[in-house]
Amino acid sequence: MSDQDRLARAFEAERERLRAIAGRMLGSAHEADDAVQEAWLRLSRANAAEIENLGGWLTTVTSRICLDQLRARTVRREEPIDAAPDRPVEIAAPDDPEAESLLAESVGAAVLVMLDRLSPAERVAFVLHDMFSAPFDEIGLILDRTPATARQLASRARRKVRGAEPAPATDASDLAVIDAFLTASRNGDLAGILNVLAPGVAVYADATAAAYGVDAITEGNELVARFFNGRAAAAFLARIEGTYGAVWMMHGAPRVAFHFTIDDGVIERIDLVGDPERLAAMEYELVTGSRRS
Repeated sequence: MSDQDRLARAFEAERERLRAIAGRMLGSAHEADDAVQEAWLRLSRANAAEIENLGGWLTTVTSRICLDQLRARTVRREEPIDAAPDRPVEIAAPDDPEAESLLAESVGAAVLVMLDRLSPAERVAFVLHDMFSAPFDEIGLILDRTPATARQLASRARRKVRGAEPAPATDASDLAVIDAFLTASRNGDLAGILNVLAPGVAVYADATAAAYGVDAITEGNELVARFFNGRAAAAFLARIEGTYGAVWMMHGAPRVAFHFTIDDGVIERIDLVGDPERLAAMEYELVTGSRRS
């Protein structure tokens, strides 16, 4: 038996496990098969002699393929950021209806819909840890995050799936967190920004807000802190339609609205809205007392 034949046989022994992982991450048996096939192609091009743990290597590669697909799927939606997480899973038309049915039964249709509310990194962390018991140090390597951040991502995903997603900022303590964030950002205080960000904080920007230089999706406290460091000179605390947030002003008019999700004293999520029509319909009151409605 040739080395390639032995490698193919070893891969086939892992195929169903990899397909189960990819299926839960992507919500589609057809896409899962594509991801697993891509993992095989990458394995066939790799130096197998240097792979010490084939199962772990394949899990990492398959998970990263799924992560890339989830990120591409999120960007393709091009929807308002506050609506995108609630959109149901877009399952491709199945080539094998029986396989799709088995996937839905094994995961649960309701769970598939809830998983689609998660960011790509949250979904990967949740699936690997809660469904396949992967340790957080391995998940961190897959996501290029620390184990602590991977744990935070899985915890936040678990809350969302169970219907306990942190609420928008509404009280005085939340206002203090937002104020600390803006002050630190305005002063170029990187440590101060990091102090009020959750490890797995995510920023979602609509197309107009993204034009000001932030990626459509940015995840991780270090990336978020670096982006906002020194950038809040024209951002002001505001109460926006009943919740605390901020507005970035230019020539006396709002250009971007900041919506914060805060849990246990740290910022879990920032939604940036720059769409002119949505801003025109938005009611806000600057905390200093200025009002526009």
